[in-house]
Amino acid sequence: MTAVNMFDAKTNLSRYVAAVEAKEEAYIVILRNGKPAAKIVPFESDEGRRIGIAKGKLPVMEDLQEFNSIDISSDFLGAGALL
Repeated sequence: MTAVNMFDAKTNLSRYVAAVEAKEEAYIVILRNGKPAAKIVPFESDEGRRIGIAKGKLPVMEDLQEFNSIDISSDFLGAGALL
């Protein structure tokens, strides 16, 4: 942890942010009149997480043969189509 005064934080903000991003510092405390006023911490992104909005809403077939046996020709060719 590093503690810096407000003037130093304004002057070197990009350097402190880079240090936190590179994990050189876990966080940096900014002091105002010698007392903690703010903390610079790394941002944790939600990228890569999947939100299961369709979980449980789609049928899951346990057997691939069951899936292959479904006749979907009428979806493409109309009802009563012969292949």
